[in-house]
Amino acid sequence: MKVIEKIRTLQEEQGKVVFSFEFFPPKTEDGVDNLFERMDRMVAHNPSFCDITWGAGGSTADLTLDIANKMQNIICVETMMHLTCTNMPVEKIDHALQTIKSNGIQNVLALRGDPPHGQDKFVQVEGGFACALDLVKHIRSKYGDYFGITVAGYPEAHPDAIGSDGVATPEAYQNDLEYLKRKVDAGADLIVTQLFYDTDIFLKFVNDCRQIGITCPIVPGIMPINNYKGFLRMTGFCKTKIPADITNALEPIKDNDEAVKSYGIHLGTEMCRKILAHGIKTLHLYTLNMEKSALAILMNLGLIEESKISRFLPWRRPANVFRVKEDVRPIFWANRPKSYISRTIGWDQYPHGRWGDSQNPSYGALTDYQFMRPRARGKKLHEEWATPLKSIDDIQGNSRVIVWAS
Repeated sequence: MKVIEKIRTLQEEQGKVVFSFEFFPPKTEDGVDNLFERMDRMVAHNPSFCDITWGAGGSTADLTLDIANKMQNIICVETMMHLTCTNMPVEKIDHALQTIKSNGIQNVLALRGDPPHGQDKFVQVEGGFACALDLVKHIRSKYGDYFGITVAGYPEAHPDAIGSDGVATPEAYQNDLEYLKRKVDAGADLIVTQLFYDTDIFLKFVNDCRQIGITCPIVPGIMPINNYKGFLRMTGFCKTKIPADITNALEPIKDNDEAVKSYGIHLGTEMCRKILAHGIKTLHLYTLNMEKSALAILMNLGLIEESKISRFLPWRRPANVFRVKEDVRPIFWANRPKSYISRTIGWDQYPHGRWGDSQNPSYGALTDYQFMRPRARGKKLHEEWATPLKSIDDIQGNSRVIVWAS
């Protein structure tokens, strides 16, 4: 299902606040495994969608495609995949789009992308696109209405338009707004914003968009502060304005990670409350692959409750567009390794059972097993069947029985 359709259904028909999560591809195999476990826990709270980023310069292209497929078809969450123009000729872009289409994914976040590692400026690759607008046009012209296309919005203007003083000129800001409208007019149906920490700037941005005729939903991107150095690094890279009250609050606690995280949850909660109070009923949380802060903010807002995780069916409904009507489902353990593990993880709690694990610390000796113990009628059975062998004749007698039985 397209994210835009899902948002409209949840908001217009059910009046719900819609929230979503963003993740990025980890650098190690263990990190990927851990990410899926984390996603599974977070998706239990029913986000409207989750998105997965495309590494700088296309560095994680194959991994992003693999994670997106598993998100859609194993985690069963509506998945949006980032797609950038950096180091991506048209052939690679079409390969990525055809791959996610074949996997039942309908949502793309179209971006120009950051410069590759070691470069300061974006350079158009030969046979590729120069900007997100070109990518949006290509997706719409070649794939028609199949994909829901999301684009990025910049409440403070794109970082390239922000000057050395940390502010974009009015002209640069206006040009960025007009470029955003061109992306929407070309076929984008949803806007997700860059992170920000001044809520008034975001609200002004939304109003400015409406003034120039942008009518599609504008989803605020909220990045909880998890640690001080990471916060400075991210805001520096994105050229994000940091209000003085936030700087003053963080300065005394910057070396206390727990205090910083707690403040980040408080700040994120208050930012979201102000946004919701202005009638904007969508929230997108940049998780940085961490769950506690994002979930804590949603709990503070009353949008989720740990005790009220429920499913309409015993399994999570498929998000794959080709399987959304399934109401009967066979169990394919190969596709649900976590499910299999969670259902069997307690088996070693019965070390004396038939399928017990001999490595269990409470595993007993063989004599403890039921089949090795004397039975209740053991003495009588022993007298009837267990005749001691005392001579050659006893053996011959037994052998005759064996021959007869064979």
